[in-house]
Amino acid sequence: MTETYSTQILIDEAATTHAAGLLAKQLRPGQVIYLHGDLGAGKTTLVRGILHALGHVGKVKSPTYTIVEPYNLAIGSCYHFDLYRFQDPEEWEAAGFRDYFNTTSICLVEWPENAGALLPVADIEIRFDILPHGRVLHITSQQALSLEGLCQ
Repeated sequence: MTETYSTQILIDEAATTHAAGLLAKQLRPGQVIYLHGDLGAGKTTLVRGILHALGHVGKVKSPTYTIVEPYNLAIGSCYHFDLYRFQDPEEWEAAGFRDYFNTTSICLVEWPENAGALLPVADIEIRFDILPHGRVLHITSQQALSLEGLCQ
């Protein structure tokens, strides 16, 4: 298995959206993507960019209160999870979300650490660090990713 690791500086929201578009081109059904970072780091902005690049037209809202937002796309189902409000990993089991993780869907998970070891292993992990002016994007993948042109 090939591992890809990249660190890029994103200077603004447009750079985050650009990075999202490049990542979206490489996503396939069956993949699980973890998104790590503090509140306001850019996780939902990246997901919004990915979903729009995959063909979603319309608003992409944060699932902070609903926990999951489903999207039916040409590529298949895509589920955007926000587990920020989970207090106990057992909430994951009680919610019945395990079935969303299958070979026909892409799952984008913010705050995956709040579900403990109950989540499937991530195919791609993305971490944001906040800078005074911009963000640092760290990507680790269990597959070869083409990250050429990630920065504008």
